[in-house]
Amino acid sequence: MRTSELKGAPRLDHLAGTVTVLDLVRSGSARTRPELVRASGLGRNVVTARVDQLLDLNILAESGVDHSTGGRPSRELRFNEQAGMVLVAPLGATGFSVGLTDLAGTLLDQRTVPWDIGIGPDETLSEIQRHFDRLLAKHSDKPLYGIGVGLPGPVEFATARPVNPPIMPGWDAFPLRERLSERYSSPVWVDNDVNLMALGELRAGAAQHEDDFLMVKIGTGIGAGIVASGKLHRGAQGCAGDIGHVAVSEAQGIVCRCGNTGCLEAVAGGAAMVRDATAAAAEGRSPRLQSILNNSEHERLEARDITAAATYGDAVAIELLSRSGRMVGETLATLVNFFDPSLVLLGGQVADSGDVFLAAVRQTVYGRSLPLATRDLRIMRASAMPAPSLLGAAFLVLDQLFSREGIGAWIQRGAPVGHLEMTAS
Repeated sequence: MRTSELKGAPRLDHLAGTVTVLDLVRSGSARTRPELVRASGLGRNVVTARVDQLLDLNILAESGVDHSTGGRPSRELRFNEQAGMVLVAPLGATGFSVGLTDLAGTLLDQRTVPWDIGIGPDETLSEIQRHFDRLLAKHSDKPLYGIGVGLPGPVEFATARPVNPPIMPGWDAFPLRERLSERYSSPVWVDNDVNLMALGELRAGAAQHEDDFLMVKIGTGIGAGIVASGKLHRGAQGCAGDIGHVAVSEAQGIVCRCGNTGCLEAVAGGAAMVRDATAAAAEGRSPRLQSILNNSEHERLEARDITAAATYGDAVAIELLSRSGRMVGETLATLVNFFDPSLVLLGGQVADSGDVFLAAVRQTVYGRSLPLATRDLRIMRASAMPAPSLLGAAFLVLDQLFSREGIGAWIQRGAPVGHLEMTAS
């Protein structure tokens, strides 16, 4: 190993060159040393030193020989996505997923677990760790580079701690990062679950070629991920996009789980729809929902039951989906006028319910937004890829690990394993 490159803190000019070289190879913009010289503007000796450093770290690898047009052929370089692994766990209100990816964000293994987030952080984390351990036992040949977690509530990104999450009792200020990093000796990043969906769509889904878009999740609650100029926008503290608690006129007097009254989520979210559907079933206004509720296998209605009833033509279910779509659309119309996105993606159990909800959102947004803002605006369901949140959690970690600050924090050790202070706020 060329240890001279790894001793002590890296110089800023060396670090910038290392990040530039790595980004060019990771993106496929350059495959050989001469191509790196041309694409980076760095000198040949500098490129050679930075490439040698990354080869020593096993982050780059040489594969084959580039076809030469004359002179000595150059060996091709590639990003070594097999150098390490990333664990990911996006949590929802009624379940969570766990997965394992390589350093390119390719999903290697995954599983989904039904779970009530209201059980609390200790039991939830114990269950997640149990599934993490199983994944690591199956893929024990590579080091763990990092962990990415998503939560269905506000997260202070700098500290990775949830802040007064309305649907997560007992989670406020819970030291999630500390617990997982100590258990697995790896750096941990935590973000809102909708932000992870937005990242997944940006890098591998329906928004790959979009610079400005909204990812809106309508499930038990309602939230939005904002991508501006090709980058995820979290805001000053990390809570940008929490549109579920925007005040709407139709919710006046209705108490939201956040403690306020009049929130969009309190009338248009999945939990609100289940509440209203249950009341309709109990009052005999919806025979279909009443039949589902009376089924011995159903202890209570769920959002998917409303969707099922709507497909059978149940008037109450159709009205609930239409009303939710209209109210979500009214809020989105304001955001479209303000932000001017090119794309709005809708995801979550309610958004996946069928054409009734989607049509109501579209009709309201197109009808209430400025003509210029909607001239080329597309409103569509999120992509059908199996796990946008899992992939988003992986890209969250990889973006941090391979940023200039991230590489600077772990490069002299050779890998981020055990380097927990790199996530310190």
